[in-house]
Amino acid sequence: MTVNFQDSAVSQKIRDQAWRLAATKHNGALYPGTDLPYLTHIGAVTLALQIGLSDSPWADQDLAILCAILHDVIEDTPTPASELAQMFGETVANGVLALSKNPELKGLEAMTDSLWRIRLSPREVWLVKLADRLANMTNKPSHWTAEKCHRYAQEAELIIASLGEASPTLANLLSHQIQVWLSF
Repeated sequence: MTVNFQDSAVSQKIRDQAWRLAATKHNGALYPGTDLPYLTHIGAVTLALQIGLSDSPWADQDLAILCAILHDVIEDTPTPASELAQMFGETVANGVLALSKNPELKGLEAMTDSLWRIRLSPREVWLVKLADRLANMTNKPSHWTAEKCHRYAQEAELIIASLGEASPTLANLLSHQIQVWLSF
């Protein structure tokens, strides 16, 4: 499927389909460590993405927003990439696949592999990863150990080093959030 986003009505319809799919796939899921529906995380990533889009005039906003809305559908639910490709096109499906960690890899190896695949993707996907980590680091999980928080911050630094050139604003915000995160 090829999606033409030139028509704003078509664009909004496709975005609405993505939200409905994300809501259905994440139905009943909570954001880890909270009593909030998982969709609040997807909304936070999509809002953070708007910051990155504001300093990225080159970006295909629809591609970035669809990837943000759907970014955890493959990784966290039994949804195949082919389903996303059928509904939203290969570019969106491939972007979401790149944002999904390989379940056979763990820790730094999984992050390095994911960042390598993201770097091979359109830069809109880079923006989503930056926005995702920024949203994740807004509230430090109280149940995490200091060691886990430190590892997560180190991963965020790796994300900035690998993808930060796509959005200096998101990179700077994430860098600041790392300092806040580590100061507690």
